Amino acid sequence: MNFDVFNGDADGICALIQLRLAEPRAAKLITGVKRDISLLKQVDPETAKQVTVLDIALEKNREPLTKLLDRQVEVFYVDHHNPGADIPKHPGLQPLINTDPNVCTSLLVDRHLEHQFSAWAVTAAFGDNLASSAQALANRIGLEQTASETLKQLGICINYNAYGESVADLHFPPEELFELMRPYRSPLDFIAEHDELFRRLSEGYANDLALAWQVAPEYESANAALFILPDERWSRRVSGVWSNDLANRYPDRAHAVLSHNRQGGYTVSVRAPLHKKAGADELCAKFPTGGGRKAAAGINHLPHEQLDSFIANLTLQYS
Repeated sequence: MNFDVFNGDADGICALIQLRLAEPRAAKLITGVKRDISLLKQVDPETAKQVTVLDIALEKNREPLTKLLDRQVEVFYVDHHNPGADIPKHPGLQPLINTDPNVCTSLLVDRHLEHQFSAWAVTAAFGDNLASSAQALANRIGLEQTASETLKQLGICINYNAYGESVADLHFPPEELFELMRPYRSPLDFIAEHDELFRRLSEGYANDLALAWQVAPEYESANAALFILPDERWSRRVSGVWSNDLANRYPDRAHAVLSHNRQGGYTVSVRAPLHKKAGADELCAKFPTGGGRKAAAGINHLPHEQLDSFIANLTLQYS
């Protein structure tokens, strides 16, 4: 059996769309909310033949990956997060991992496929808040500015849809979005035929974002700011995309956005300053459920009693 394992955000979805347009293959889909990245354990090593893994950190999936390789399963692994240690060397593993803060998984897939479906990579890069990389690729393939702005909005909306503590918090399950989008060689064609869906996501994003901008910082300095969102479903949906908006509005400052989770603590989104895309992964890795990439990272569960410690580390990281 074949498995496609992918992050439920814009980057993971758009990466898989590109691959399956280029290499159609029936496969069992495994995905979830953006924070649900320990996905490889859901693959059965006994029945797996080929596994494609997209936009989930190897660090959080090393043990199940080893089990698959021990069973001689072929694994194609594309990602841009910190792998945590050396990438395994195995004849069955084809890794395409690059932690450069200006690339994302979909951009790596775009290069791998020699730019066959670049508009999807533009969409994903905008969704991952890599505006310069996205615009550079848009210019390369000759997209007009209006089309680029449309893909930017789509990427942001797909990314926004992935945030939540569970699929119940989302507007659409990521697997459903992927299935709707996968037949289209261009995301512009998808929008043309699914205008109502696009409008629903855009309106939800705008409404949630308006609520977020009313929240005052819990902690603020010249180099960093921390916000705690109220315990509402909209807060869990908007935490990541608002973090991106904060980074864009205050490019010299790091940001942490905390939302309440059902474990009795916080889920944390961290963005490094846009003018110095570094340190977010190091900061979050200091806490047991933390990880990510240099420019953007997070902590799945930060107990209330560790808030002061997190603020101290945030301050130190970006002093």
